[in-house]
Amino acid sequence: MSHPVLQGKRLSFESGVGLVEVMIAMLLGLLLLAGVMQVFSSSRQTYRVHEAVSRMQEDGRMALEVISRDIRMADFWGCAGQISNVVNNLNNANAGFIDFGQGGIGGTNSAGGAPDTLILRGGINEGLSIAAPFGPLPSATLGIAANNGLQQGDIVIVSDCTSADIFQISNANPDGSGQLVHNTGAAVTPGNFNATNPGCPGANAHCLSKVYGGDASVFSTQQVIYTLGPGSEGQPALFRNGLEFIDGIEDFQVLYGEDTDALGSVGFGIANYYVGADQVVDMNNVVSIRFAVVMRSYADNLSGAAAQSYNLLGANVTPADTRLRQVYTSTVTVRNRI
Repeated sequence: MSHPVLQGKRLSFESGVGLVEVMIAMLLGLLLLAGVMQVFSSSRQTYRVHEAVSRMQEDGRMALEVISRDIRMADFWGCAGQISNVVNNLNNANAGFIDFGQGGIGGTNSAGGAPDTLILRGGINEGLSIAAPFGPLPSATLGIAANNGLQQGDIVIVSDCTSADIFQISNANPDGSGQLVHNTGAAVTPGNFNATNPGCPGANAHCLSKVYGGDASVFSTQQVIYTLGPGSEGQPALFRNGLEFIDGIEDFQVLYGEDTDALGSVGFGIANYYVGADQVVDMNNVVSIRFAVVMRSYADNLSGAAAQSYNLLGANVTPADTRLRQVYTSTVTVRNRI
């Protein structure tokens, strides 16, 4: 039986979303978006930190490896042993002169916490034997095997177990000819000139100190100078012989381990203390070198609200920014001195 009032009429129910529901939905959406943005920001910051740390670790390891290798090879003068047995025949009046007489190790200790410098000198490579005919005079050309890889202008050392001579190759094709000429040389600089040479002083001042025989070998030489300065990318960088080596290195500090014990005594060959270059009594007594490089991130605002403090060879340092930093330190023995 139908209701008399509703008879003949169709019921309709209106439905929709009210303002309150819309506002609640918008609020929930904003909260969700805020959470997503927070996760994105956190992930982006984490990625930036991981990227910076990875770069610092890679560059720090490379710096340690190359500098350590150069330190280990320093002060090598062939079979002659010590620099006191070596005659430097390079012309000290010309550009490019290297004062090998200062020995295999040197450097400066910069004041006020500024970066230090490190200088390493000596022979490198395995050596090439001197070939006959020998002499007959100290001015004679040295013979070695052809295809030796040497070039005009290379500075080399010829050494036996008594003495050694450093000179610059003046002829144009030492690699193909196997001949090492050591004239004063107009085509090379600094050239060879040693008026006090004991071999033949005076007019023949490009002579070596003696006639070398079959027991002598020829080695290439190097002088490596490490300094710090502005890099090409706007970051501080470590330079090797004036060429940018690794950027992102903010500081370079060097300590020298000096051995004061007499030859043959207990403790000989072991450093008694480590000091800066300005406090070393005799660089010839340095048997090991302790150095540290401070890597810093390219980007700022990575260490949080506070600056990241670090310890650098016993000194606490607090920088003025919030970059990430890592200190890489190594102590390397100068193996040619022990």
